[in-house]
Amino acid sequence: MILVTGGAGFIGANFVLDWLAVHDEPVITLDKLTYAGNVENLQTLQGDTRHTLVQGDIGDRDLVAKLLAQHQPRAVINFAAESHVDRSIHGPGDFIQTNIVGTFNLLEAVRGYWSGLPAEQKEAFRFLHVSTDEVYGSLTKDDPAFTESSHIEPNSPYSASKAASDHLVRAWHHTYGLPVLTTNCSNNYGPYHFPEKLIPLLIVNSLAGKPLPVYGDGQQIRDWLYVKDHCSAIRRVLEAGRLGEVYNVGGWNEKANIDIVHTVCALLDELRPRADGQPYKNQITYVTDRPGHDRRYAIDARKLESELGWKPAETFETGIRKTVQWYLDNPDWVSHVQSGAYRDWVQKQYA
Repeated sequence: MILVTGGAGFIGANFVLDWLAVHDEPVITLDKLTYAGNVENLQTLQGDTRHTLVQGDIGDRDLVAKLLAQHQPRAVINFAAESHVDRSIHGPGDFIQTNIVGTFNLLEAVRGYWSGLPAEQKEAFRFLHVSTDEVYGSLTKDDPAFTESSHIEPNSPYSASKAASDHLVRAWHHTYGLPVLTTNCSNNYGPYHFPEKLIPLLIVNSLAGKPLPVYGDGQQIRDWLYVKDHCSAIRRVLEAGRLGEVYNVGGWNEKANIDIVHTVCALLDELRPRADGQPYKNQITYVTDRPGHDRRYAIDARKLESELGWKPAETFETGIRKTVQWYLDNPDWVSHVQSGAYRDWVQKQYA
């Protein structure tokens, strides 16, 4: 049995679905089910006795302790986080509460459970914390990619709150001996991605005939990682990672945002042409850059490859085609997540 927190969100849901596709080991999913935690992401598991979904907050120490005592998981994988930079700029308080205070309460509940385990189970237990490359700050065009020993220099309320959670996880290992692992990933993309993030927003707006907003000059560079590759990396780190270590997970796909936009537009031109025959790139609209926008992220994932033998299976070209096709094949999922609250947010952010 494993416990997955934030397992109804984008990356967490993909992890749960992929886990149960390759394992029979049961999963308890704990998710607060806020705007980005969507029960429909796990709809294909309805009736599957290997999966249990519990609505709740990682900050609820009593609830977490009860779940741990009842189900006796051998591992906790923590995806639960507020994760959108723009939202953190408008309202940082939620990020402090979930990513810092919530992680603290989760760690304390897990520590209490782990401390009481029999020796053999205690030795086998793992707490895997999923984090982001944004904790490392920003790179110039010529800087080497982030490694696990790069300075922690977060530049947004979101990345600062995630950096704080990473430090808590590290401290609970060094102070209390909690058997932890941490992964820091680059920009994920793929199925079930909430359409406030760049790639799903481009797809949704393109099909709706709406503007495709591009911040500033569009030359911000990110390393792009297909979400199912990320999930396979987490499984590998959980299986064989060295305790207390950090592993960077990247796709080896540095792309400027504007190049991502043109790639998505070209795929849609091919797979779902506009009725008027015009290219989707005509919908591109440049908008004011967000405050403190990091210029470049890049992940050096050689440690993960050399120690654990992991490499991404998808190139950006194969992964982005699968992603666009998934959104075209799942219009009901898209329409259901586009609630009034979502529409209000997009209007506020990109007006």
